[in-house]
Amino acid sequence: MDRMMMSDLLKTIFSVLIVLVVIIVSRNFIKILKMAVDGLISTEAIVSILGLKIVLASANFMVPAVFVSVLMVLGRMYRDQEMSALSSAGAGVGRLYIAVFKTIIPVVFIAAWMSLYVSPWAASKVEKIIFEEKQNIGVRAIAEGRFSEYNKGNLIFYVEKISADNVMHGVFVQNKRANEVGIVTAEKAEVRAINNDLYIVFINGERVQGNAGEVDFVLETFGEYAMRLESSTGIQVNPISGIDTRRLLETQELDELSELHHRLSVPFSLIVLAIMAVPLAQVSPRSGVYGNLVAAFLIYFSFANFEKVSSSWMVKGEISVWLGFWAVYFLAFVLIVILLVRLYGLSWVLLQLKGKQV
Repeated sequence: MDRMMMSDLLKTIFSVLIVLVVIIVSRNFIKILKMAVDGLISTEAIVSILGLKIVLASANFMVPAVFVSVLMVLGRMYRDQEMSALSSAGAGVGRLYIAVFKTIIPVVFIAAWMSLYVSPWAASKVEKIIFEEKQNIGVRAIAEGRFSEYNKGNLIFYVEKISADNVMHGVFVQNKRANEVGIVTAEKAEVRAINNDLYIVFINGERVQGNAGEVDFVLETFGEYAMRLESSTGIQVNPISGIDTRRLLETQELDELSELHHRLSVPFSLIVLAIMAVPLAQVSPRSGVYGNLVAAFLIYFSFANFEKVSSSWMVKGEISVWLGFWAVYFLAFVLIVILLVRLYGLSWVLLQLKGKQV
C-alpha cells in the first residue's frame, strides 16, 4: 500500500507542479519577450531570466501542487473503491497518513530549502541581470557600420567594426555637453565598469572640444580617454524577496519579518494542507475523482488569502508578530478537527487525541 501510494503521489506532484509552472512561466515569458523587444534586455539574458523564473515558480507552487496531488490520488482511490478494500484489510486513516507523509516529508525539506535559500538567490539574480541589462541599454544600440544615438541624443556613435571580444574599431563620437560639442576619434574603444560606473574607454585617438564658428578650440591626442555613460537605472536595489534569509532572522523590521514568515510558511503550509487533504479527499464512488476539488480550492485560496491578510495586519502593527504567523495555522487546525469529526465521528477524534487505538 505504502509503495503504491508513494509512487502515485510523486508522479502526480511532479505532473501538477509542471503544469502550474508552465502556466505561470508562460505568462512571465511574454513579459520577458516584451522587455527584449523594447530593448531593455538583450536576447542573451532571456534564457537566464527564464530559467530563474522557473526556479521561483517551482518554489512558490510547491504547496498547491502537493495539496491537489493528495486530493487527486486519494480521491481516485475512493472512486475505484480501493479504500474500501484497504479498510477491510485493517488499514485505517492512520495508515493513510503514514503513506502520505512518507512521500511528503522529503518534499517538505526540498520546499524549505528552495523557499529559504534558492528563491532569494534567484530573485536577487533576476534583479541583478535586469539592472545590468538596463545599464547597458545604450551600449547595445551601438552597431557597426551605422550611426547610433545614446543618452537622449547627446552621444552619437559611429563604429566601423566590432570584434568578437566586443572591442570597437574605427570609432567616431560626437558628445554634447552644456553649450559645447566634442568630437572624439579613436583607433578602438571598449566598455569598462569603473567604480560602479559605466565608461567607454577610447584608445589611441584625438579629441576636439568647441563650437563651430568659434576660435576657442581644445585639440589633444591621447593614449586612453574615458567617457562616462549616464546610468539609466540608478543604484541597484535588491528586492525584499532577494534578501538573504540569515539577515531576515536577525531583523526587527516588520516588512522583513513578513517576508521571513512567507518563506517559513511554505514547509508549514505544506504539512498542514497535506493533513487537511486526507479527510477532504473522501468522495463517494459515484461523485468521481474531482468530487471535492471545488471545496478544496476554496479552502486553499481562503487559507492563502488569510495568510496574506494576517501578514499585512502584522506589518501595519494591528496584530503581534507571533499572531501574524500562527493565526492561520490555528484556524487550519480547527478546520482539520471539524473535517475529521465529520468523517469519523467525535468519539474517534477524542480517542486519537488521547493517543488510544480505535
